Amino acid sequence: VENILDHDVSDYACIVLGPGIPLYYPEPHRVVKAARDADVEIIGDLEVLHRSGHGRKVIAITGTNGKSTTTALVGHILKENKIPYVIAGNIGHPALSVTLPKKDGYIVLEVSSFQLDLCKDFKPDISALINMSPDHIDRHGDMDGYINAKKNVFNPVGKSVIGIDDKYTKQIVADLKSENHENIVEVTAVDGTDAAIRVEDGMLWDGEKEVGKVSNIKMLPGKHNLQNIAITYGILKDAGMSHEQFLEALKTYPGLPHRMYLTRMINGVAYVNDSKATNAVSAATALACYKKIYWIVGGRAKDGGLVGVEGELEGVKHAFVIGEAADEFEGWLNRIGIETTSSKTMEQAVMDAHKMAQDERGEPGGAATVLLSPACASFDQYKSFEARGEHFEQLVAKLPEDNPA
Repeated sequence: VENILDHDVSDYACIVLGPGIPLYYPEPHRVVKAARDADVEIIGDLEVLHRSGHGRKVIAITGTNGKSTTTALVGHILKENKIPYVIAGNIGHPALSVTLPKKDGYIVLEVSSFQLDLCKDFKPDISALINMSPDHIDRHGDMDGYINAKKNVFNPVGKSVIGIDDKYTKQIVADLKSENHENIVEVTAVDGTDAAIRVEDGMLWDGEKEVGKVSNIKMLPGKHNLQNIAITYGILKDAGMSHEQFLEALKTYPGLPHRMYLTRMINGVAYVNDSKATNAVSAATALACYKKIYWIVGGRAKDGGLVGVEGELEGVKHAFVIGEAADEFEGWLNRIGIETTSSKTMEQAVMDAHKMAQDERGEPGGAATVLLSPACASFDQYKSFEARGEHFEQLVAKLPEDNPA
């Protein structure tokens, strides 16, 4: 990137920027400044894909939380129904590196706000916004900047599938309607909320038609996953499969690594890898899914710290704090009555949580869970949330079956 500035940038037709390079905040990268000064267009890989004229239908999925699960779930259901597809984008494979499916297939993209910032004409056939909560404010300047980036996913003449279970997405729906977007599909997982596609008492509905029960899918626990399932149905309802085919494929979903992934059972205690929970809202969704929790939490804190988990702490028996945020989180949790251990490192936290969970087996509260759900970025101790989750799983694999001394 730096070598670009050795040349006259004005000679370039455009600059294709990596999504991690600062575009506006905290300040534009100097390559960005040079391109703007020379009036050279700045785009990203999604825009290049769009302009290639590939001819496939594009599904683009975004949101603060749940993007990866929903993207993987869409891909799984297409696969099980033998519909050609490829998954790419923010989920791990860059959009320009994959082999495209047949012309009648789908390109399924997980897209981040960073990528959407770099989209000019990119307009997918089907857009999905799962939810919105404050995140990446350092990148976008404020919540309005974050929302505006996410809104770049919508195509005025495409299908827009939007979860309406938070105030930000409700406002986005109102904005799109005022801008005459043609096909908005509202989705909810909140009982009693009116929406075209909804989950009520664990049952998925499409208008007045009952699709089927979705609250019993083993690898998709929790209320937030009911929303992910409903969004997935909204995306795929016109893809040529029956309700029965959708539900049968749903039941065989294997789960997504690092997202509430059951790593191991030891003497009835579950060890769950939720390393992808890099903010408080995401961690709160995991905490809501379990009852007797030995919680490993911490890393590099985001703005707001643990604010957002307050309503989901009833099941936390003990918290084991790690990383840069250890002291801050320990103080915050102690003030609201949660007992903590300052483990500092993942190795020590796994050892501490394992010992306590095994020692307290049989006590009231039901089956126990050792839950890694950090509510933090990983970059203080790991290169990525994947590396953090893999380390947790490696440590859990080595734990003894008998009670630790």
